[in-house]
Amino acid sequence: MPAPLAVYYSHMQTPVGRLLLAATERGLRYVYFGGALPEPRKWEAWIEAPQVLRPYEEQLQAYFRGELREFTCKLDLAGTEFQKKCWSALLRIPYGKTRSYAEIAREVGSPRAFRAVGQANHNNPIPIIVPCHRVITSNGTLGGYGGGLDMKRALLRLEEAQF
Repeated sequence: MPAPLAVYYSHMQTPVGRLLLAATERGLRYVYFGGALPEPRKWEAWIEAPQVLRPYEEQLQAYFRGELREFTCKLDLAGTEFQKKCWSALLRIPYGKTRSYAEIAREVGSPRAFRAVGQANHNNPIPIIVPCHRVITSNGTLGGYGGGLDMKRALLRLEEAQF
């Protein structure tokens, strides 16, 4: 049996609440709202290591101050191929802009899969940095958000996005 994957984590306070950040050697793996430590998966060993997460925290702090519009940190996205296509499409949405679930579905080559796009957004392990908050419904309403609609609204207002 292979050794468990080392997942380093730390907490940070932000204008939208407490976050738990977690990274592997390959890059940022998780951002959890509320800061609670998740139930560890059997193939992961969680290690508290604020120094490992400092570069990610610095970029998030700059984002919340309005100084950073594009994250450059390494990501270690784990998901299905469809989810990874959706998350890649999210990364291409510019700061302060929004796209609809249907637009993302077309972009990933599955024009009728807007509900599946919504589910991929729901399962996004790195919210804020992989900006699922920038996806809204075709009629301009916010839709859902794992951190709650108030948080989605706050992130879009921070970016001065029209919605």
